[in-house]
Amino acid sequence: MKNGWKEITIGKLVGERAGNLDPSSYPDETFNYYSIPAYQEAGEPVEEVGKNIRSQKQIVEFGTVLFGKLNPRVEKVWIVDSRSSLRKIASTEWISVPVRLELANPRFIYYLFWSDQVMLLAKALVAGSTPSRQRVDPKSFFEIPVSLPPLPEQKKIAAVLLKIQRAIETQGKIIQSLRELKKSTMQHLFTHGLHGEKTKMTEIGEIPESWEVRPLGEMGRIGNGSTPKRTHLGYWDNGSVPWLTSGKIHEVVIEEPDQFVTAKAVEECHLPTVQKGGLLIAITGQGKTLGNAAIVTFDSTMSQHLAYVQPENPSIHPPYVQQYLTTCYQDLRRIGFGGGSTKGALTCADLRQYRIPLPQTIEEQIEIAQCLETFDTKAILHESKKSALQDVFKTTLNRLMTGEIRVGNLDIDVGEVET
Repeated sequence: MKNGWKEITIGKLVGERAGNLDPSSYPDETFNYYSIPAYQEAGEPVEEVGKNIRSQKQIVEFGTVLFGKLNPRVEKVWIVDSRSSLRKIASTEWISVPVRLELANPRFIYYLFWSDQVMLLAKALVAGSTPSRQRVDPKSFFEIPVSLPPLPEQKKIAAVLLKIQRAIETQGKIIQSLRELKKSTMQHLFTHGLHGEKTKMTEIGEIPESWEVRPLGEMGRIGNGSTPKRTHLGYWDNGSVPWLTSGKIHEVVIEEPDQFVTAKAVEECHLPTVQKGGLLIAITGQGKTLGNAAIVTFDSTMSQHLAYVQPENPSIHPPYVQQYLTTCYQDLRRIGFGGGSTKGALTCADLRQYRIPLPQTIEEQIEIAQCLETFDTKAILHESKKSALQDVFKTTLNRLMTGEIRVGNLDIDVGEVET
């Protein structure tokens, strides 16, 4: 055992519970409600009146740590840290741990539950026939053994991890701000252009007076890809021709392939090729994929879930069109789900007729595209920083929780993690 640390089960950390209540018995009272949807959507409890909340809920106090027992493959840990004067309740889909403060620091326990020491074991303690119905068995969860350092060291560990977490959150806020700023800039540019000229109303909305509305089909040849049979090894083994799936569309600028097919597949399956600088559009998908567009920076073929636009008109700048199409995401999805279809799909005919606004000169198209690409470049930079910090957090978390890194003798401000 590490110096000063002790082995203890999670169950020994559990203090006095505040009990349960039926919120509908307090129809006009507003609660701070810690539900699974609230966690997944915003990571903040929602304020909800009792008459709108069904069934029994757990009463939770400040500092209680919540571990998601439903579908543990999707990791969920939450700490009740709202300072609101409202009563706080939590869904019964959480295992609640009101921490015994004489033994542990709640913020430390929150991070401990995220560590491999707890999370990996908890995922194995499930009951249920299918992944979506699986739940962590609370009794077995409370029997998980953990290593607990002295309280002062717990607080220092929590403070270190909180600082990294705050840095991750800062990068996330910067990325969100860039997205919002780009959105407002796009709205202005596609309505007023670069030169502050008068505007006119068209079938797609307000645009600069000198611009035209033209169908996407004028940009070039439009078609869709295909997927060779996976069981035909001659189509896949030692392939050298880039082949793209719809998942790549989220990269916006696709710089490298992740799959390859053979020349035989291209020939026998009549796979189309989009050349470097071409446009790809996701034409199927019930998630977030349908309606997204990207530029490809190398010659490639693609699956049937992607359409391509091969530029053939030198007066139309593909990156400009791609940037404009990002503002049309919801409209393209509406078309794809038109006619009451539950399985969304755009057709090449839909895309050929789709109307886009075009400045008279390609120079203005290029300038607008470059302006908007600046936001993308900055967002990619901060996404990279965020990803690197997340890697640091994960590594540091597990090394601190196993005592591989010791911080007990370091001078660390623990004010933020004090209860």
